[in-house]
Amino acid sequence: MASAPEVGGDVDVIAGVRLAARDRFDPFGDQPVDVHLAGGRIADIGPAGALPRSGTVLDGSGTWLAAGLWDHHVHTVQWALNAQRTSLEAARSAAEALTLIRDVPPLADGRRIGTGYRDALWPDAPALDAVDAVTGDIPTYLVNADAHSMWLNSAALRREGFPATADGVLRENDAFEVSRRLNEVEPSLADAMVRDAAAAAAARGVVGVVDLDMGWNDEAWRRRLAGGFDLWRVEFAVYPHHLDRALAEGLASGDPLRDAASDLVHVGPLKVIADGSLGTRTAACSQPYADDPSNLGTLNLMPDDLRELMTAAAGGGLACAIHAIGDRANTVALDAFAATGAWGTIEHAQLVAAPDLRRFARLGVGASVQPVHLLDDRDMTDALWARQTARAYALRSLQDAGATLLFGSDAPVAPLDPWAAIAAAVWRTRDGRDPWQPDQALDAGTALAASTRGGSADDAATIMPGEVADLILCGADPLTASADEVRRMPVAATILGGRVTHLA
Repeated sequence: MASAPEVGGDVDVIAGVRLAARDRFDPFGDQPVDVHLAGGRIADIGPAGALPRSGTVLDGSGTWLAAGLWDHHVHTVQWALNAQRTSLEAARSAAEALTLIRDVPPLADGRRIGTGYRDALWPDAPALDAVDAVTGDIPTYLVNADAHSMWLNSAALRREGFPATADGVLRENDAFEVSRRLNEVEPSLADAMVRDAAAAAAARGVVGVVDLDMGWNDEAWRRRLAGGFDLWRVEFAVYPHHLDRALAEGLASGDPLRDAASDLVHVGPLKVIADGSLGTRTAACSQPYADDPSNLGTLNLMPDDLRELMTAAAGGGLACAIHAIGDRANTVALDAFAATGAWGTIEHAQLVAAPDLRRFARLGVGASVQPVHLLDDRDMTDALWARQTARAYALRSLQDAGATLLFGSDAPVAPLDPWAAIAAAVWRTRDGRDPWQPDQALDAGTALAASTRGGSADDAATIMPGEVADLILCGADPLTASADEVRRMPVAATILGGRVTHLA
């Protein structure tokens, strides 16, 4: 006798759904089908009612079944902690940012933290005396949306051991170090917040993430699994300051977490930040920033040092995820992949020179991109990169060149919501504005595939017998829905390895 599913329980049959996927080879078309599961995998697919429905049956009538969604670029703890930090996204000036943070009470650790401002187009500039006048003796941290810079008051600079400067701004490695400290909250609190945030993401159809937190993620994820975390698959990064430890302990990309309570978590790549960001004006470019003719951005490490890191990682079995935003940084990163034989991704690839587009495919390097950034940054891009000869956010050009696209959010830089990324990539607009560079738009099938585990490659996640049952039930056909329908996509259920993680 059939029964209805519950969150946390296994499903035996998904009944009466229509399939939604790119490059389908099944014979069903728009016909409703039943998908039978066993052992966490798809066992069979047939016309609705053709095979007996037994066990736990999830009624999918009126929904479309798609592969579960992945976010390929998440800073998990920082994203989860944003729930207790003050949003400065609405600030259109330094003065407005200070107004927003002025009366915010400090957190339990005594710090006052605001996040999400974008100062590149502000009419006024951050200044230490201005933030001190408003915030007093409470250590106060205003974190740029791109996380490559932060504005501190004198009390915060003293607490963190940095000298006072006229603007109070820390950039790049100094900002990363302070971010790492801000994220070092009591583990039980951090883990509870990660679980809450993961549940919210599961409600949007997320079944997996690539976790690029800067801590020793091996330990953190073993602890979370032991505590019962079961909402996602995770591939976690290692940073250069932990590379020797990772190699000594034999961590290799793709391996399951050692001695873990489940097989949900695997070792991911070495993450290296090769340059800065657009908003902080530190992305390494071949042409100067429009408002600063002497500024070409910065490489955070020299090419020889990057190659040395990537050689060590590849020799130990670690893939590489290289942060490169400016076109000069992308060239350096691709050169390093070619010289070392390393494999993996370039993270962001926001500005890529035309001769480098085809190198992604030739070298087998994935383009791990964040489409929502193109909407958040469009005005900044037009203003600051007006002199650049390379093309910004050239998603269609990357696709046409044969690159594998993998979508992410860079949460907390953008919300962890793959539907927002899909809509941005397909329509390249929101809020009624004209599409930005519409010739670089993707088709819906490619954008949907790029938000799955395999990305847009030929071996992208499929709905076929034998495949892992990481699946979502959508309230609209994601391949034909409008932009607004995609952004608001109702997710009726999320299934991870045949187990329900979300049920509307």
